[in-house]
Amino acid sequence: MADIADFANDLVQERIDQALAARNATKPALVAHSFLFCETCDDPIPEARRLAQPGCTQCVGCLSLAELKGARHA
Repeated sequence: MADIADFANDLVQERIDQALAARNATKPALVAHSFLFCETCDDPIPEARRLAQPGCTQCVGCLSLAELKGARHA
């Protein structure tokens, strides 16, 4: 049977959860920046790709090759 200490612990945990949620809600979201040039072949990464896939580091061709190599070795 729950006693007063259990109720107090539940209340404290609820307040902590609320405070953390409020703090996280005010944090700005980090924006991932894409590379301008492919880290593998040094060719420019098209702007459309950088906008569609924030944080990309490779061009589509190099990424496709890397995924194929990874699939073969998996």
